[in-house]
Amino acid sequence: MNHYEQLYINGQWVAPHGKGTIDVFDSGTEAVMGRIPEGSEADAEAAIAAARAAFDTWAATPAAERGAYLQKIADNLKARTDELAQLIAGEVGMPLKLARAIQVGGPVYNWGAYAKLASEFQYEERVGNSLVVREPVGVVAAITPWNYPLNQITLKVAAALAAGCTVVLKPSEVAPLNAFVLAEAIHEAGLPAGVFNLVTGYGPVVGELLARHREVDMVSFTGSTRAGKRVSEVASATVKRVALELGGKSASVVLDDADFAAAVKGTVGACFLNSGQTCSAHTRMIVPEARYEEARALAKEAVEAYTVGDPRDEKAKLGPLASKVQQARVQQYIERGIADGAELVTGGAGMPEGVTKGFFVKPTVFGRVPRDAAIAQEEIFGPVLTILTAKDEDDAVAIANDSLYGLGGAVWAGSDERAARVARRIRTGQIDINGGAWNMAAPFGGFKQSGHGRENGVYGLEEYLEYKSMQFKVPKP
Repeated sequence: MNHYEQLYINGQWVAPHGKGTIDVFDSGTEAVMGRIPEGSEADAEAAIAAARAAFDTWAATPAAERGAYLQKIADNLKARTDELAQLIAGEVGMPLKLARAIQVGGPVYNWGAYAKLASEFQYEERVGNSLVVREPVGVVAAITPWNYPLNQITLKVAAALAAGCTVVLKPSEVAPLNAFVLAEAIHEAGLPAGVFNLVTGYGPVVGELLARHREVDMVSFTGSTRAGKRVSEVASATVKRVALELGGKSASVVLDDADFAAAVKGTVGACFLNSGQTCSAHTRMIVPEARYEEARALAKEAVEAYTVGDPRDEKAKLGPLASKVQQARVQQYIERGIADGAELVTGGAGMPEGVTKGFFVKPTVFGRVPRDAAIAQEEIFGPVLTILTAKDEDDAVAIANDSLYGLGGAVWAGSDERAARVARRIRTGQIDINGGAWNMAAPFGGFKQSGHGRENGVYGLEEYLEYKSMQFKVPKP
């Protein structure tokens, strides 16, 4: 069992102020797989003080030197790929092969990418008689989720460190073990004391203190919209910068001239990745009314081909959910969809056939779902696809935009030109055109209640920089 008794503060492993601990459960077996400290406000205060004391020196460290530290961290994480993949497969439920590529490979790539960006970014430019300088925002509190734990940590912490900020990280208590491996990799890289700090604990205690503390200059939060609203509320008292990456109910719009076989298969894949535990999952598939039966049959076939099982079983294509709480939440939505009269195409309530333990649900598809139904409007965060029908292109766009959220999405059409034209009408932060692949250098973030701010690439780095303008007296000609 992975048992951590200390927090990482000011460059060393230290005992927490309290005696509380938090159990971490294996998603596939329901057994306790680890234990971490239940950090307190006093622990968070100590971490903030360490980050504040380290800030001036780290901000003044040459960018190339900061990048060299980040590259060492990337190398240290890569050396522990198998260990991290096993940990995250257990914590979150993503099948091991995918966890190795996505949950670990992505973060390793991004630590390296920010190592390079740190020294390549143009921090100064002349604008008329002004020198416009980009400077680090200060002490950053990073509050991260459990669904892509190391990746979401990386997109905040690596970007902030590259920019010259110091960081206090509070990872989700559901999937925190990977964060301790990261702290070990950072310590091994020799990062100066106080530049990175790790405090585990619960959101209402550690998270709230980080969000409200006047010595924290910025809070970057990824999680539910409800929790994001609370972070904004608490942080507003000190007028600190807030970046939010929140929920989604992303639409995959399949137009009448699309390749339906490719579109439906692609949508199911984008909906069910990580057992649907993806904020930008394509959970609403909007198809022409005249071709509903075709889309329904293709979706049923695609979903029923998924092999459900323990994430460490190489045969498993779909793993469990991350927690018992999440399992119960998704089951309730499935039961509500049935009770509200949506057509159950496949799946339904209860555990998958042959599965007796683990936080599993049946991969489920609902058809002919009204656009105002709960399962069409609310984020379920599980392997549940809803199919809605549209009269025409304009109706499809209206349905896609009929959401509190605007994070991801897709348009499938007979040509990229038509798909792009429709995509421009949809209010969302990212849209895949005819199955376009994920781009780790492109900005990721949302419209509306999906949040504000962007992560990935240079756009993520810029979130952690302030503008300063210095005006010079222009000599007379």
